[in-house]
Amino acid sequence: MAAPLPHPSMTPPPGERLVRFVGDRLRFEVHDARQARPPANWAARLRTNLGRGAALRREIIQAHARGAPPAGASWRDIPMQRHERGWFLELPLNETGFFSAKAYLLDHRGWQHWPEGHDFGVSVHPDWARTANTIYCAFPRLHGRTRTARVTADPALEARLQSLDAAGYTVIPPSGKLRDLLPQLPHIVDTLGCRILHLLPLGPTPTTYARFGRFGSPYACLDLTAVDPALVEFDKRTTGIEQFLELAHATHRHGARLFLDIVINHTGWGSTLQENWPQWFVRKPDGEFHSPGAWGTTWEDLVELKQDSVALWDVIADSLLVWCRRGVDGFRCDAGYMVPVPAWQYIIARVRDEFPDVVFLLEGLGGAWEATEALLTHGGMQWAYSELFQNFSALQVNGYLDHALKQSARVGTLIHYSETHDNDRLAAQTSAARPVPGDAHAALPATGQPSSSAPPGRAWSLLRNHLCALASVHGGYGFTGGVEWLADEKIRVHGCTGLNWGANENLVAELGRLNRLLAENPCFFDGAKITRLNPGDSDVLALLRESAEGKDAVLVLVNLSPGESRTLTLAASKLPGDAFFPPGGRGAGGGGGLFDLISASAPPIRWNGDQISFSLAPAAAHCLATTDKPAGLRGDAYRAARARAAWAVQALCQVRPAESIDGFDWRELAAAVDRSPRDFLITASAPLRDPESAAGSPPFPNVIEWTAADARRFTVVPPNHWLLFEDEAPFRLTLDIRNPQSETRGTQHISSIPAAGRHIAALAPRADAADATIRLERLTSHASRLTAELRFLPAAPGSAPPAPRPTDLALLTNGRGAMARLAADLGRVNSKYDCVLGANLHPALPVDRHVFAKRLRAWINADGFITPLNFHNLARFTAGPPAVWRFVAQAGDGRTVEVQLTADLLPGRNTTVFCFSRPGASEARGKQLPAEADVRLTVRLDIEDRGFHSETKHNAAAHDHFARHSHAFAPEPRQQHGSAP
Repeated sequence: MAAPLPHPSMTPPPGERLVRFVGDRLRFEVHDARQARPPANWAARLRTNLGRGAALRREIIQAHARGAPPAGASWRDIPMQRHERGWFLELPLNETGFFSAKAYLLDHRGWQHWPEGHDFGVSVHPDWARTANTIYCAFPRLHGRTRTARVTADPALEARLQSLDAAGYTVIPPSGKLRDLLPQLPHIVDTLGCRILHLLPLGPTPTTYARFGRFGSPYACLDLTAVDPALVEFDKRTTGIEQFLELAHATHRHGARLFLDIVINHTGWGSTLQENWPQWFVRKPDGEFHSPGAWGTTWEDLVELKQDSVALWDVIADSLLVWCRRGVDGFRCDAGYMVPVPAWQYIIARVRDEFPDVVFLLEGLGGAWEATEALLTHGGMQWAYSELFQNFSALQVNGYLDHALKQSARVGTLIHYSETHDNDRLAAQTSAARPVPGDAHAALPATGQPSSSAPPGRAWSLLRNHLCALASVHGGYGFTGGVEWLADEKIRVHGCTGLNWGANENLVAELGRLNRLLAENPCFFDGAKITRLNPGDSDVLALLRESAEGKDAVLVLVNLSPGESRTLTLAASKLPGDAFFPPGGRGAGGGGGLFDLISASAPPIRWNGDQISFSLAPAAAHCLATTDKPAGLRGDAYRAARARAAWAVQALCQVRPAESIDGFDWRELAAAVDRSPRDFLITASAPLRDPESAAGSPPFPNVIEWTAADARRFTVVPPNHWLLFEDEAPFRLTLDIRNPQSETRGTQHISSIPAAGRHIAALAPRADAADATIRLERLTSHASRLTAELRFLPAAPGSAPPAPRPTDLALLTNGRGAMARLAADLGRVNSKYDCVLGANLHPALPVDRHVFAKRLRAWINADGFITPLNFHNLARFTAGPPAVWRFVAQAGDGRTVEVQLTADLLPGRNTTVFCFSRPGASEARGKQLPAEADVRLTVRLDIEDRGFHSETKHNAAAHDHFARHSHAFAPEPRQQHGSAP
């Protein structure tokens, strides 16, 4: 009887999705569910593309460019380790992206047995996105002189402006500037505690052509990389891009990140894309351009792009890379669900190849959840808009939060915006169904003072912000600028509305307290366990949040009813330990020793047997804990330790196979890096360099340390050496590799992390040769940028000479003081000391050289095609002596002609000899000219008559000197010129 087929069972289950972060580790297990112990002659493998992010991105890019499915070269099989019931494998997560894996069993015959179901998938987010992803959405236009107004609507003024419109005039009032946001950064980052500044689109908006509204919409973008001149302060010193760079630098200096709203589904009418590539836009059957829309509304000021062209995707990807190079850390993808997954895959792969830590935030409102899940996984995005802001009843809120908590752990963080720029202001409502009466919007002058009266929606706004923040995952919570000032005028993207900035009645303190809680308490960090305790129809939301370490827990209580008190009764068994027992024992009143982390006092609590009741005032919110400060690692200390651990994991994966790095404790890695980054790097790479070294033998210190003082030096990095950057201030570093032969990508961008009392970054060891430039931006109050040159040396001498540079030199001598100094770029002059002949005129002693010829230039006429012999057609250069140039010049019809020039000084003589030749057919390359073809050379020498340290000036005296002292002599076959002695 045949043995029953195995039934492989895998953990995590096939088809499951998980969210993890760079620096984490992921454990896989597989076993045969029909056998208690695995057969001795069986094995298990994990097939995965984890750790192969670069190869996966190349596959995506090449597949779309060629119109073919990915080749699968990023996948590999990793042997799993045997344990009692089956097999397991732990892998470190060292790069951002979406990866897949599936384990299988391998029997004694070599047959594969796979678990049922789809591949497991993990979305790996950047390490910095673990906590406190608190977002401030700013519409730069609103931060000008109307910022302090509660309401800007002025019907009388608008009527006068419309009369000018009717007469053909264009009237656009002043806009806020990017520089208006600069002085608000301390308020946004320090006071409110927001760690991400999200800007609405910055591109030029329509003015005289197809403008809708008084100002035009920023979503009707006309240029993907330009800055709207309306947002730029005219100062005759800086450009709009430079003023954006000021804002980016200041944001980073405050310890925050910068997100930019992007629009790639459509443009405004007359955009650069529409004018230059109209074929990329959707047309109706009658040829009219199509305008997109949603929720039954057509956006007539927009024209929709077709997303079926890789050329368009390249333009979009290039534009995003431009913004990343300017300092953008993430993108809010407007109407992202309207762009197909393959387009996003391609665009994000191209961006992530250069900027691996960029986050893509999907605005998928109005799209199906299936589209959101696809974009958060295979599409390559990390975050998406939550829809909590448009759920209000108890059933809606509880039901949606169950979905949001589950999916944030599976596919990507859902960001709870309490208010978006598309919706009515929270402060303009007293509840979800009761907007503020119309007279509350009486018009004020655009430059009026902020309101001193509280908008009627204060309690409602505070309730919704409490709900969104306290129910967030990874601290993913945001709001639109003005929420903190109880702004109640709805934002109109075609206009300029007030923010009520500086109002006496505000939520600044409350929102600041909320954001600090999300940033400090580990119950709101990655890995926290979140459990809803209340019934689904309860008006009181109860969330138990327990930290990943298990050392801290908080109970979140929110009364969803803005008008009535509510009581929630829970079983005591649902709460951790004895935390909620009052000092007087069961049955006593009050909150005992509980601390409310966001309110002045805990709510009334009543015990009845094993039941505990909480009484909440209307719209009340509480975050209850047994201590006022967490017991576990918290706040910046946690983020810094995690950053060091992620840095360590990435460093280890640069020099070791990922599967060999298992069982690590991130706390130990972080501590090792903090003790000495240099020693950690040395130890990390030691086993691979010398696996047979004796135990205890000190490893070779293969680390080159670089500080700001080295910026003036040319730093040489030996093969297989780390380059460790250290500075007293945080910094961002860009490495540009110039030579095209390098196997490493052309540009790398690195951000520093805090370690050992300084800020550090590192470049991994490499074996191939490369010349590179580093640009280091120090995040200090005064922008400081350093530039330096690097040379990475090869592990072994290469068989091919390095590619010449135009400024490379050949230095030739005659053995008694004369010299020639010639550039690889024939005819190029780098300095006054370059010369064809610098003669030593004394017969026996070295004296100051005398320059007779400055440079030599040559042209070849190959069968009628004239080409200069210079760096543009230089195939090879050897400095010698003798110096040798090999040129390949075009001769028409795909033919080439090769010319070799050899130059040397005759020993003991003030004579430079040049020899031009054509290689024989056996040495030549490509389609050569036939031997009978006409090939001629024109050679021109620039003569001089000066001392070595002097310079020849073109003036009357010099002209007279050369006219009187030059003479012609004519030996066969050419006439020549010489200088008088």
